[in-house]
Amino acid sequence: MLAEAGRHGEKAGLLIIALDHFKVVNDSLGHSIGDMVLKSIAERMKDTARQQDIVSRLGGDEFVVVLRNIKDSSDAGMAADRYKRVVAQEICAGHHRLINTSSIGISVFPDNGFDAETLIKNADAALYAAKEMGRNTWQFFTSDMNRKALERLTMENALRHALAEDQLYLEYQPQVEIATGRVVGAEALLRWRHPELGQVPPNTFIPIAENTGEIVRIGEWVLKSACAQAREWQCEGAPSLIISVNVSAVQFRHPLFLRTVDEVLKETGLGPEHLELEMTESQLMEHPEMMMVLLRQLREMGPGLAIDDFGIGYCGLSYLRQFQFSRLKIDQSFVRSVLVDPRDAALTAAIVNMARVLKMKVIAECVETAEQMKLLASIGCQEIQGYYFSRPVSAAVFAEKFLQRQHPGAYAWTNGLAAEMGPTPPAQVQ
Repeated sequence: MLAEAGRHGEKAGLLIIALDHFKVVNDSLGHSIGDMVLKSIAERMKDTARQQDIVSRLGGDEFVVVLRNIKDSSDAGMAADRYKRVVAQEICAGHHRLINTSSIGISVFPDNGFDAETLIKNADAALYAAKEMGRNTWQFFTSDMNRKALERLTMENALRHALAEDQLYLEYQPQVEIATGRVVGAEALLRWRHPELGQVPPNTFIPIAENTGEIVRIGEWVLKSACAQAREWQCEGAPSLIISVNVSAVQFRHPLFLRTVDEVLKETGLGPEHLELEMTESQLMEHPEMMMVLLRQLREMGPGLAIDDFGIGYCGLSYLRQFQFSRLKIDQSFVRSVLVDPRDAALTAAIVNMARVLKMKVIAECVETAEQMKLLASIGCQEIQGYYFSRPVSAAVFAEKFLQRQHPGAYAWTNGLAAEMGPTPPAQVQ
């Protein structure tokens, strides 16, 4: 087909279509239901395709559509939109009514390649970009995507060796009770220092770890290391300290996650009441029914549960009530604008009031100034975390700076608010 298009000076389009989160269908409803979904979507794609086009299933949840004789790239975009809508139509599979979304990568002959292998590789890079944009969308390939794909491959390979080569480490950021100035908890934050790439930002390598599945192995190491450190601090005189550990959606969906948490607590000797697992609002709402079952099982085990980045997702109040979190973390976007935007200040106050009714503690992250802390205290926020009090530090610095000074007189008091003695740290991005 490409040879014919080349002879006649025609364009052709290639779409790689991946079903979003299809693994969840297989894992939660069974492979027989998953097979029904794949067959139904395949039939719809064949019905949507023009007679001259090619429709194929690559494997798993990925399909390819080759568009013959298109006028320009916009035709490929229009076709991608059609297939996206077709996939999103409701499917009846067994006793289940399901709605699927899809991510689509697009490459065009001859603009993005002259042979099938190159076009498929470039469409795959575009597909990855579509997934990074939040899924349920389509993206064209560009040369910049190709460069990023090579960088991503390099990063993926390096990340697979990072844990074994001791390149990963944890830092701890204190969580402070506003009314007393006491350090009541610490959030464990994963860091990666590569010998050649240098300090790799978490928002760069954690999505890669999630996409490759490495996050399961790395996440288990983080959980074990943080719990062991918390237990060590308890033995050194901080019996009530709570350690917070972020958990990704990939970890939650892993069938051995609950067993891992139980084994880590037993191995480290940390009481479950001293561990808090943080998850974002958006990951909760991807599959709320499944998450509700998992969270109920976790609560029975004893760890606290915190909802992170609250305010920017789509968590309904009914779900929030049923999830029964112990702590709610106000998203940093609200905290940063709470002094300058009256609407954000009002929304923050509403979040705090709602949490109070639901009997959840509230902590504000990324607090950078005394003014922010004072306003948050005035609306009932109980705890803060951020550069105003301390940037993330090593375990040794955390112990020396915070755990050995938990006594009256360690802090100065102004209007009931705790402020550490000394100059205020400069505002920075966490």
